[in-house]
Amino acid sequence: MDGSPSAQGASRQVIALAAVGCMGRYVCEELLKDDRFDVVVISRSKGEWFTNRNIPLHESDYSLRSVLAILDKTRATTLISFLNVNDDRYISIHTAFIGACLASETCKRLMPSEYCGNIEEFPDRPRFYGTTREPIRKVLRGMQGLEWTLLECGWFMDYFLKAEKSHMRPVPDEFPIDLDKWTARIRGTGDELQSWTIGREVGKAAVELCAAKKWDPVTYVVGQWGTFNEAVKIMEDFYGRPIEKTYTPEEEIRAYVEANLDSMQEYAVQAVMCDEFSIDGATACPKEKTLEQREKFFKDLHFSSIKEVLQKAEEVDFL
Repeated sequence: MDGSPSAQGASRQVIALAAVGCMGRYVCEELLKDDRFDVVVISRSKGEWFTNRNIPLHESDYSLRSVLAILDKTRATTLISFLNVNDDRYISIHTAFIGACLASETCKRLMPSEYCGNIEEFPDRPRFYGTTREPIRKVLRGMQGLEWTLLECGWFMDYFLKAEKSHMRPVPDEFPIDLDKWTARIRGTGDELQSWTIGREVGKAAVELCAAKKWDPVTYVVGQWGTFNEAVKIMEDFYGRPIEKTYTPEEEIRAYVEANLDSMQEYAVQAVMCDEFSIDGATACPKEKTLEQREKFFKDLHFSSIKEVLQKAEEVDFL
């Protein structure tokens, strides 16, 4: 399989997905369901998950030259990145993606890997996004000849589910609720505003954006706004059992972050920076703008609440 659009799908848009991981699998699955699109994957290595679904995969070292050749060979119109690294590789690889799109004959749309929160008010939260994502955002803001959008969704609601129910891997060091231990380590007071969205519906939103005629620079999707105290209560009520709760004071979190700014590449430090991200309320996408964009881009989509997701997880094997 050479990855070129088939004769049957020649009139469809070809969407290229790079560095597909957990979130990217949802976008893959939703694109495969949609007869408006063909999908190709750009990856460092072959993967059984893609082979089993007959998804064309092109191996690449993510250099500008390599990615450009794939984009033009497949006649892709949009490149979506899911590269989830928190060091200088994010900048160098996304710089190559931008260059490839600018040089491509066909691909003039880029969706960099983001999936964060209210980046317009909190561009440097979490801190390691400030040093990796924000430099690329600044490059894009001054860019001509390329349309782009940054898709933001707050926390993934999948973290309220058992691992086998979702493509998203649990992150118990980052997310306050640990389902296996049935504990909640609440950051700050627990009354700080957050937002959550289930990965499947973020994937559906990404597909709808591929069909949109014009993009906004930043696009927000949210299933539910609330606080972690409220989220824990929803979980307790749904399952009929109390969750053991502890609280980490704001002062302790901020002191740790400030003392470890030179160790930002260490995962333990990044986890506490996610605590700071949470207590700042930076995970909460701006509600008014999010709802305006829901009407503008996603009026045919439903965005689920935590309770709806928990109920659905009881009814199906996989969300």
